Amino acid sequence: MVEEVQKHSVHTLVFRSLKRTHDMFVADNGKPVPLDEESHKRKMAVKLRNEYGPVLHMPTLKENFKEKGPQNASDSYGHKQYPANQGQEVEYLVTGTHPYPSGPGVALTADTKIQRMPSESAAQSLAVALPPSQARVDANRAAPAVGSDRSQPAGMTLAVMEGGNAKNSALMAKKAPTMPKPQWHPPWKLYRVISGHLGWVRCIAVEPGNQWFVTGSADRTIKIWDLASGKLKLSLTGHISTVRGVIVSARSPYLFSCGEDKQVKCWDLEYNKVIRHYHGHLSAVYGLDLHPTIDVLVTCSRDSTARIWDVRTKASVHTLSGHTNAVATVRCQAAEPQIITGSHDTTIRLWDLVAGKTRVTLTNHKKSVRAVVLHPRHYTFASGSPDNIKQWKFPDGSFIQNLSGHNAIINTLTVNSDGVLVSGADNGTMHLWDWRTGYNFQRVHAAVQPGSLDSESGIFACAFDQSESRLLTAEADKTIKVYREDDTATEETHPISWKPEIIKRKRF
Repeated sequence: MVEEVQKHSVHTLVFRSLKRTHDMFVADNGKPVPLDEESHKRKMAVKLRNEYGPVLHMPTLKENFKEKGPQNASDSYGHKQYPANQGQEVEYLVTGTHPYPSGPGVALTADTKIQRMPSESAAQSLAVALPPSQARVDANRAAPAVGSDRSQPAGMTLAVMEGGNAKNSALMAKKAPTMPKPQWHPPWKLYRVISGHLGWVRCIAVEPGNQWFVTGSADRTIKIWDLASGKLKLSLTGHISTVRGVIVSARSPYLFSCGEDKQVKCWDLEYNKVIRHYHGHLSAVYGLDLHPTIDVLVTCSRDSTARIWDVRTKASVHTLSGHTNAVATVRCQAAEPQIITGSHDTTIRLWDLVAGKTRVTLTNHKKSVRAVVLHPRHYTFASGSPDNIKQWKFPDGSFIQNLSGHNAIINTLTVNSDGVLVSGADNGTMHLWDWRTGYNFQRVHAAVQPGSLDSESGIFACAFDQSESRLLTAEADKTIKVYREDDTATEETHPISWKPEIIKRKRF
């Protein structure tokens, strides 16, 4: 609007000036004589170019044309800032290194109207990770965001380069990060392959008593297996499409399942039949989790929402809206934030269970977030995406570190109390990491079941049993594979190939 007003005024000045000389020209005797049409056009073009060219191409000075209401400013990264309404307290934050919303033309909601980019830790990590030449190139872009409204992070100095451009500055790190020595973990080896499903095995869960485990498959069945022997104990039918999520309650004799048929079912394991349905999702339900201390079930769906259900009354307590694409995974914990979701819109959201609203939106990932796992002892969690695995700290989702190297679509994550993080991917590879340092100490690619194609080697889900001595994976070759630690391995036979001078943490 401002540009149109200024452009209109410039053209008005040009028109009035040229109108005075329209069709006229002053001869040597001082009398005006009419011009022919061709000469007239030529004279107008010369006059317009010589006298008004600089005015027409002058850059717009927006500060001279103030609009009513607050204007959206942009930060040094070129991303729009969405200021909160004055006089109102900001409760919900968007933090990360990539702009939100992720989709073009997606409007911000009330709970995501402020964006802080980059965060203090993200700016520090960016300066550490960039080589000096790249840092000098990006200095003018990154420096204002660091020094504008918050103190300069420790471990970083701002060097002003004089000569040439007076404003040329660079962020230089004092010390490059090095990985501390990781804890030694014994390698895991395959010792059992369980067959029985007729389709992809999409989900897996171990019951709290550690006597059996349950799987859901694309063959629309739920199967219960004996954990010690691997024998099939029971098959449950009722879903009319792929079963995408299963979980066994530790508070009641119930099994919960969800699938691509939009259904969420509660099974009574004393009678082996469905006793409750939870209706409300508008599309396939991709995952579910039970709250550890209250009778609440949380499900996530392709309809871009997560829903909170009262287990007993089947009532929908909250519909968690805000994601702009399918919600692929959901996790619950007793502490705040009690619900964490990961979505195909590349964001992670931490939710307020009582209010049913977003506490924090994390936008660091560049690609879909299909897996989230909570550490059983530490107040931290990890998220898996095709770009990398990221670790975060509760309650505000502070970024800890990247775990890079598993270059595939990561479908599942699980971690045990010893700090062994397992990531399973679409290409059938499984990586094992040391949680504290992010060191990748083992990579596994098991052979597919005989008769299956090599392309059918994806890992869709994995879980440790309750004793954490066995690792179970649900795979695309219609099998369940069971791993255990190699008892014969020692630090001498399987040494850690670690050197302190090697920088392993690539931040961005």
